[in-house]
Amino acid sequence: MPETKSDILYILGEQIKPGESKEVNFDVANLHTSSSVNVPVIIERAKKSGPTVLFTAGIHGDEVNGVEIVRQIIAKGINKPKIGTIICMPVINIFGFINLKREFPDGRDLNRVFPGSPTGSLAGRVAYKLVDEVIPHVDYIIDFHTGGSGRFNAPQLRYSKDNKELDILAKAFGAPFVLYSKNLSKSFRTTCYKLGKSLLLFEGGKSFHIDDVVTNSGVNGSKRVLKHLGMLHANFKSSKPKNECVFINESKWQRASFSGMFRASIPIGSLVKKGDVLGNITDPYGKLNFFVKAANSGYIINVNESPIVYQGDALFHISTKLKRQH
Repeated sequence: MPETKSDILYILGEQIKPGESKEVNFDVANLHTSSSVNVPVIIERAKKSGPTVLFTAGIHGDEVNGVEIVRQIIAKGINKPKIGTIICMPVINIFGFINLKREFPDGRDLNRVFPGSPTGSLAGRVAYKLVDEVIPHVDYIIDFHTGGSGRFNAPQLRYSKDNKELDILAKAFGAPFVLYSKNLSKSFRTTCYKLGKSLLLFEGGKSFHIDDVVTNSGVNGSKRVLKHLGMLHANFKSSKPKNECVFINESKWQRASFSGMFRASIPIGSLVKKGDVLGNITDPYGKLNFFVKAANSGYIINVNESPIVYQGDALFHISTKLKRQH
């Protein structure tokens, strides 16, 4: 059958036919040196029609582990679908990535300015272009993030409660944890939700760091989702997750009672009981040695890996209420 006009994908000023591969450019502004900034968007289309999946990373410029996950998806050819279309955007905040900073040069957090504006700040213009020119073409989004500076997240998916479609996708992904969390105002996730797009937000590791376990969790989960959607090419196999995903309804941070030198002694992802020793805080002079004990039973889903902490700093993120599995 000859291709119809509706089969052609018109995106970012380019057109891509079924069965075609193309690298298009998501450019918004030059650098202050007048140098152009190419932000590659890698698009792979199968001849057979199907869903369109978007993989994004680098909304925060210092979260390099997410960039590495999408890089591997491309480098290994996982992004070549059996049916449908796969779009990869490894680095959205190219300005932050160049400067190794979370925010844009003007200090704005891209993930707090969605849906953006064509006449607003630089971050707002990038958000607007993403929402206006890319998101309308996609059905599913997997957005890769990491923990903040020094805070290491266990691989986990985040989205709001009571979304059966995302529960199904999350089970297919097979991350160790799902943390139900409210949609934040002006975030990418909230904007996609309002537009009726299914988005899984993946968190794993910490900024300025690439971790093999986190990377493998992201890549393997992506393969499982593609297989679930019938899109994974026959060249690839998707392994079953080692353990069943734990769905967390509620969680809380346990904070430091003292300032000092901190060392965690419990592995990330561990199930602990109330009163278990999780780590200790010492002073440089050998006088203080305070054992941090679990305030409640639950799973450790984030650990502060900073060697120095102050009173009130978050040390551990612990689940407090799990979802009952039927």
